[in-house]
Amino acid sequence: MNILLFPDDRLRMDCEPVKNISGGLSAFLERLKETMYINKGCVGIAAPQTGELIRAVVVDVTGHKKASCRSGLLVLINPAIVSGSGAVVTREGCLSVPDFTGNVERRDNIGVSYLDAAGNERHLETSGFEAVVIQHEVDHLDGILFTDRVKNARTDLFRRKNY
Repeated sequence: MNILLFPDDRLRMDCEPVKNISGGLSAFLERLKETMYINKGCVGIAAPQTGELIRAVVVDVTGHKKASCRSGLLVLINPAIVSGSGAVVTREGCLSVPDFTGNVERRDNIGVSYLDAAGNERHLETSGFEAVVIQHEVDHLDGILFTDRVKNARTDLFRRKNY
């Protein structure tokens, strides 16, 4: 799937909730998952990054050196972060903003409610890197990029040397 790049206006749009789980959605989520795995180092991707303005993300931090909490592949439909505590500053990057990384402060522990790929209601409590990735992807559903969360562009935004 093609990845939208900043400053594409679709990256700034609020996404619509998924109203029904269908075969078309399942096929789209499979392509989204494949797109995440094909991009080396990618641990999450949101539907709007591919131009599909729906509230769906996939996340998998398995095997990432920063991940202490690993839930495996997560398909989150209509995710809502319902609790959070602690704070952590991490260096974030994004497929849609390939030329930069930035220091972003996020909650270190979160609770997220969502529908899984089968339409079942789920709740996940997670922390650390996995929590950060989920927050980053949920931001995409609200038209927010990590660069919007960088406190000081002069000291906390960095040109990426390679991708």
